[in-house]
Amino acid sequence: QLLHAPGDIFTKSGNPYSVYTPFWKNWQGQSKAEPVATLSRVESLTEIEQENALAVGVIDLPSAKDLGYVWENELLVPPGEKVAQEILEEFCDRTIGDYQEQRNFPAVDGTSKLSAALKFGVIGIRTVWQAAQNAYNFSRSDEARQSIQTWKQELAWREFYQHAMYFFPELAQGAYRQKFQDFPWENNSEFFQAWCEGKTGYPIVDAAMRQLNQTGWMHNRCRMIVASFLTKDLIINWQWGEKYFMQRLWDGDLSANNGGWQWSASSGMDPKPLRIFNPASQAKKFDPDGEYIREWLPELSSVDTEYVVSGKIPESGREMCGYPAPIVDHNQQQRRFKELYKELQ
Repeated sequence: QLLHAPGDIFTKSGNPYSVYTPFWKNWQGQSKAEPVATLSRVESLTEIEQENALAVGVIDLPSAKDLGYVWENELLVPPGEKVAQEILEEFCDRTIGDYQEQRNFPAVDGTSKLSAALKFGVIGIRTVWQAAQNAYNFSRSDEARQSIQTWKQELAWREFYQHAMYFFPELAQGAYRQKFQDFPWENNSEFFQAWCEGKTGYPIVDAAMRQLNQTGWMHNRCRMIVASFLTKDLIINWQWGEKYFMQRLWDGDLSANNGGWQWSASSGMDPKPLRIFNPASQAKKFDPDGEYIREWLPELSSVDTEYVVSGKIPESGREMCGYPAPIVDHNQQQRRFKELYKELQ
């Protein structure tokens, strides 16, 4: 599961890390174990002869379909070790060199999509790391090597959160910053339901939530956008979102999910705690043509790109396509959150 287990890496004073950057600098400098060699072929049980052994036969087990289970939709990433290996090879051969440039654009297939395979142990982190190292060693440009380094930093983020949960198990129950335990969340249940269903009136937020609900997966940039929106715009407790993600994500991991939500809520391990994403600015920067938004909000397919990206759709246009008006005003809610945050300090 990890390249370095909790207890392998500490600060100079012997304490666990609570800030990512120094953790990364130490972590990357440590030697990494190589993947365990593949076991040699084991004879089939039907070929093993033992005196007085019970008879060994082959049983035809019914498939899930035979038992009445039918897939409602195709999985984004099929399960299995063989598939995970193929995805890793394809990513390292074709995509990893452009990772830094493409990773934040949800309409682009620029990420590895290995999160679920790593979570369930379908593929080992040592195998993944070695593949990244090989890609780095054979890269022909500084840009590609920097992209690979950026992806390796994401692997380190995964381990940083695992270490944090090990040394600070109370993270699973509440905020890392103790003052945040008393934050006066407003927790409007109607707003929360609109967020869950992708009906907030903010296209980039709604597209991301509908992707999650329909596929069980969401692009990482969009995870940050919707988390910031829930906590900073709707002023709803980050734990509500954390729970909803774990109920929906097929790559949901307790440590990474908790760490990501606390990062977005400004309650976690972060040297720059007060960070608020503007949904329109995020959409303009990372989905400038509205391609991702239109994929998940087909009702906006005929709306001008300017309106789709900014979210400032004229009332007549909203009524025509059946898209809701914004449930809150971002600028107003941003000021409100900052006031509450300042009072907490």
